[in-house]
Amino acid sequence: MQSLIGTGAALITPFKADLSIDTEALAQIVNFSVDGGVEYLVVLGTTAETATLSPAEKEIVIKTVVDANNGRLPLVLGIGGNDTMKVADELRTRDLSSFEAILSVSPFYNKPTQEGIYQHYKVVAEACPIPVIIYNVPGRTASNMLPSTVIRLANDCKNIVAVKEAAGDLVQAMEIIKNKPKDFLVISGDDMLALPIVLAGGVGIITVIGQCFPTAFSQMIRLGLNRKVDEAFELHYRLANCIDMIFEQGNPAGIKQVFKAQGIAENCVRLPLVPVDESLASRIDSFVAQFDK
Repeated sequence: MQSLIGTGAALITPFKADLSIDTEALAQIVNFSVDGGVEYLVVLGTTAETATLSPAEKEIVIKTVVDANNGRLPLVLGIGGNDTMKVADELRTRDLSSFEAILSVSPFYNKPTQEGIYQHYKVVAEACPIPVIIYNVPGRTASNMLPSTVIRLANDCKNIVAVKEAAGDLVQAMEIIKNKPKDFLVISGDDMLALPIVLAGGVGIITVIGQCFPTAFSQMIRLGLNRKVDEAFELHYRLANCIDMIFEQGNPAGIKQVFKAQGIAENCVRLPLVPVDESLASRIDSFVAQFDK
């Protein structure tokens, strides 16, 4: 899965003031990310506010991204949930021909045991006709997929090819890297830890901030993969303040403010999310204005 090495941009779903999908802005974001140098695009992940999109709207997002990308970069599609059979049914029936892999979040709210998480993903893997990236994000799911469970899945399910590790725990990521099968990929799900995880043996990142600063962020990851540590950390520290800011009041409100400052999309989110407050918006705007100067 060489196509999953490097930077994958977890695309937002831009909305107009009436909260309808802004397909023109979404196509512009795709082009911005592609031209900026990311290696692949992730469609309908958490950052896309997928929980508030109707089935028809999800199809609009998919079509817009597929058309705008026009085969230039590999695409990954988010398909996950806390009803295992529903996820499996979607994987069996959806046309996945435009996608390189699916990204499937660990079941949320139910708080399954490690055995429950394992059995969930085993069903997902059996149902999915393309490779699967499992996704650990305990801050959202209320349960942590332990390294032992990740390694068990990696060994037992041939088409589970990678984990997006977003526990915010470098030691946990390193434990997976140390014990994983040779060809299994560890992908950071945390923008701030992306470079340390790459230097520890990870293969890259599925990033939020990378879609707004694709050139700098993807170059940072490539430098890390090539063990050019000083140059990579120089870029990391240039971006670090903004990484903190975009998550300060929740994702994707922060990253949408960056896009607003760049003149690419409005900062419109759907309830229960709300836009960042004026103070944070001002700080983000100042960062964007000064970043390339």
